[in-house]
Amino acid sequence: MQQQATEKRPRSRIETLADLIFGLSLSVGSVAAIASSPTTPAEIGSHILAFIFTFLILITAWLIYTSFMSVLPVETRTIVFLNVALLLLVTLIPYLLNSVEFINPIASAADASAIKDLASILFALDFTAILVIMAVFAHVLSLEEKKLVAPELAKLFRDGRNRMAVLAVLTVISIAPVFGQVLIFGVPARLFMWYVPLISYWVGRAVRPESRSYRVS
Repeated sequence: MQQQATEKRPRSRIETLADLIFGLSLSVGSVAAIASSPTTPAEIGSHILAFIFTFLILITAWLIYTSFMSVLPVETRTIVFLNVALLLLVTLIPYLLNSVEFINPIASAADASAIKDLASILFALDFTAILVIMAVFAHVLSLEEKKLVAPELAKLFRDGRNRMAVLAVLTVISIAPVFGQVLIFGVPARLFMWYVPLISYWVGRAVRPESRSYRVS
């Protein structure tokens, strides 16, 4: 029973499409960075950091997504809908982050500030929705009565569900205006709150690999 529960099923067409969309989103992020020529030496570092942040978000989401999809049945209507919604949200990430980082130089100071604030709020909502969908996937896999995974793996998925739910709350809280107004080293506090899910994943993967790869040691 345990071997059957943990056995990976054949890849579905939507998973192949997901790989393509994640790859295209990464490409869009790099093209946007190339297209926006820096006007000062400091902007070179800023553009590189913006691309690294976009890359880490997309690659982290892809790693989690592929871990879930390797055992999650995707033929149900709800799972298909959530997959489509997730892929739409993923495609918006480069655009929203680029709207925060790369402002049209002809825009007035007031317009530039308004664009950055709106884009950062929309990104926070986008990031939150991605975390919520991932938490739903983990919840479905954690239901022991469905026997989609072995019992010891179900606990890992429950922990992952709870962790992503907490992180989703954190990212949605970052929408509050105060986190856009308070600056830390010249950067809105909101951005530092977005780093927490990435730190949580990669530190957890280094300390307890099974808790992020969802495989029993």
